[in-house]
Amino acid sequence: MASFDSANFGKLTYEPDSIVEFPNGLPGFEERRRFLAVTFPHTHPLVFLQSLEDAGLCFITLPVLSIDRQYRLEVSEDDLKSVGLAPRRQPRIGEDVACLAVLTLQPGSTTANLLAPVVINIRNLKAVQAIAPGCGYSHQHIVRDEEALACS
Repeated sequence: MASFDSANFGKLTYEPDSIVEFPNGLPGFEERRRFLAVTFPHTHPLVFLQSLEDAGLCFITLPVLSIDRQYRLEVSEDDLKSVGLAPRRQPRIGEDVACLAVLTLQPGSTTANLLAPVVINIRNLKAVQAIAPGCGYSHQHIVRDEEALACS
């Protein structure tokens, strides 16, 4: 077991093979490539993506299917290749990939980025923020309480 001192959660212990790796980093955080997907029973279904390279960097996410049960994932061929998936077939959420919407918390409202979800290959834990222009989703989808509490 390895451990990491995070700014938000204190000491986290984890298995080294549970690290989520972003081969190309994240937009705006290109140098941050190694994260832990942290969950807690009392905040389910939230998933916290805690950077292992910056103790203060943590993204709050929700599974996209808890926000939109009919979510249509669209991932570019380049993004599929970067996470080790076949470029000619769209991955299936829950079978091939985990798909998380990054949340933005503001006074009075919470929004989810459905335009560019975090897509994690569940077999090798390689990840990408898959930007899909033209898919019809917003980067500021308003999250209602019942969506945040839904379980995918």
